[in-house]
Amino acid sequence: MDIWSYTQNGYNADDTVTNGNRFLIGNGYMGYRGTMDEWGRGEMAAVNLAGVYDQNGDQWREPVNAPNGLFAKLSVNGEELSLGKAEPSAHSQTVHFRRGTHSRDTEFAAARIQSERIVSAAEPHLLASRLTLTFKTDGRAELTTGIVTDIWDINGPHLFGHSYQTGAVLLAEARTGELDIPVAVAQAAQCGAAHDEKQEVTDTGVYRRICFDAKAGETVAVTLFSAVFTGMDGPEPGKRAAALCEQALSDGYECLVAAHEAAWEKLWQNSAVELSGCDEAARALNASLYHLHSIAPRHAGNLSIPARGLSGQTYKGAIFWDSEVFLFPVFVHTEPELAKALLRYRIETLPGALRKAAEYGFRGAFYPWESQEGGAEGCTNYNVTDVFTHRPVRTYFRDRQIHISGDIAYAFWRYYEITGDLSLMREGGAEVILQCARFYLSRAHRRVDGDDVELLDVIGPDEYHERVNNNAFTNQMAAHCMSRALALTEIFAESDPAFIDALLQKLDYKDDLARLKTVYPLLRPVFAEGEVIEQFDGYFALEDCSLETVRGRLLDEREYWGTNHGVAAHTQIIKQADVVAMTALFPALFSDETVERNWRYYEPRTEHGSSLSACMHALTACCFGRPDLAWEHFIKSASIDLAGGGKHWAGEIYIGGTHPAANGGAWMIAVLGFAGLSVRDGEITASPRLPPQITSLRFPVTVRGKRYRITVTHDGWSREEG
Repeated sequence: MDIWSYTQNGYNADDTVTNGNRFLIGNGYMGYRGTMDEWGRGEMAAVNLAGVYDQNGDQWREPVNAPNGLFAKLSVNGEELSLGKAEPSAHSQTVHFRRGTHSRDTEFAAARIQSERIVSAAEPHLLASRLTLTFKTDGRAELTTGIVTDIWDINGPHLFGHSYQTGAVLLAEARTGELDIPVAVAQAAQCGAAHDEKQEVTDTGVYRRICFDAKAGETVAVTLFSAVFTGMDGPEPGKRAAALCEQALSDGYECLVAAHEAAWEKLWQNSAVELSGCDEAARALNASLYHLHSIAPRHAGNLSIPARGLSGQTYKGAIFWDSEVFLFPVFVHTEPELAKALLRYRIETLPGALRKAAEYGFRGAFYPWESQEGGAEGCTNYNVTDVFTHRPVRTYFRDRQIHISGDIAYAFWRYYEITGDLSLMREGGAEVILQCARFYLSRAHRRVDGDDVELLDVIGPDEYHERVNNNAFTNQMAAHCMSRALALTEIFAESDPAFIDALLQKLDYKDDLARLKTVYPLLRPVFAEGEVIEQFDGYFALEDCSLETVRGRLLDEREYWGTNHGVAAHTQIIKQADVVAMTALFPALFSDETVERNWRYYEPRTEHGSSLSACMHALTACCFGRPDLAWEHFIKSASIDLAGGGKHWAGEIYIGGTHPAANGGAWMIAVLGFAGLSVRDGEITASPRLPPQITSLRFPVTVRGKRYRITVTHDGWSREEG
């Protein structure tokens, strides 16, 4: 088995949507779905742009898909050779993880079409493909290529006022409807055969039709270069796109691919996990890291990663808590500068979090549940549609998922713990933590007849139970945030008193500091050693039934399990790890006995309806010395995009796409779980807990400016610098 690629043989139209995700390529600036060269909107072909959003009318705001500049459709003697229209005699599709490329190989009666496609890791605005056409019969061949502006959107269209330019470089320009952001796509082509070319503009784009006489047994190569720029990249995006295509044409395809592959190799040197003993698991883990690298916004320095990556417009292209809890750990251990950039996004969107808190009548920073550009809240009050009435259902993710602010503060603190770098705190991270702590002070309640501090009317990670009191995960995140705010002021009081004094004065924080010292120790719940922790007040009083019982109550497989009338809402069946996630993220607070007891209580009651869930169950199983129990969850997390797993519907809303959180979770299980890696105060330790399927793990980590290579076996562990 080749652990560095994944190939699917044969064609099945039912796999079209899943393969678009499975065979995705990208570079953080844009993602190109794994569709065929000749496909369009109907097959969900898309070039998804990072950080560019638009709202059409009263529909959901979502990221913008750019016109497709790598479209290519072949006809021979008037017969269109398109997969899905003409019957192939053979077909395969491959994604190459190490090289970051997509390829296809399709045989029709008249010709064999092979192509290789890249989204450049060296130049974020550039795409390229090379088609190799081998003819089986004599005849007249016509290759239609160009820039298709008739593109797939979920809640679009988003591009208007199209204009086109023909010539050696084709150009299509348009503007978004809401914010009038220019979007430009250019294309250049090279054909390795004598040919005639006709260019035309239609209502679906700008095209060149390359016509030539084909001979049986002859092979013709056609290379396409495409560039994408938007108004967010600077002025005159059309000129920049055209100029980049001209440069690529001059440099040549081989030069472009060499730079692309060198960039990918550098990424793997910093992150590859060598897993020995199970090739299937090794390939799945490589696939997970590949997908993370493909969507990491290295070009920007201040962007984060959407919940569905760059695989489409699902979840409105928004940034969730996934970024800090499931993606950040990978990068803070392998690419600290990228981890810093992900957190810088939260610094720059702090004003949006302050506005949201004020909107609800609170002080401090209440971060958006679905963050879009500038910290705008993308989450609506109606996120689910009832499959029976077809009416939107009121949900409370937007206003009750308050653990998001604590999740963000948690990541900032972990960055400091692992890197020892206080510069990010000076650049705004300290203010983020202080404002998040202030929000929890403002949001907390204290009963007049007692001293306990509570967080009422919230939703934890388990979204099947809305508007609960004292969710354990939420309360622990809030307590941690408040305690870290105090710790941070103490650290700066010793290292840089002028900085912290000025910041506290700027925020008028003196009274809040005093409140923090008295409030956070009183926040419920108080955890009892060895006991099962109640997920929220009243959870144990809910119907305690099996997962199979609840599933059997479904009348439609697309039903949403939560909200007031969902099949799980009044039972102990939960969507995803909640208490288990808390024990995974705060291992120092809980004994192995407590972790195991809670795992064994909650795991049978967890539907794992979110791709975020399996990771936390695997990590905690490793904590209490049962990596064998973690193995199934590891495989589920690591292979989710190869297997095409995960939910595709929430009610009538399509939620399909890639699963970055599960991809990050796979790395966390391997490195933090099986290898038991821990970094505290700059010191690296490991506690190997390898399952029997794995004989060894070898991986790099970067700690405080130095790179180490860790080797873990069943007999122990070692490290070496470099």
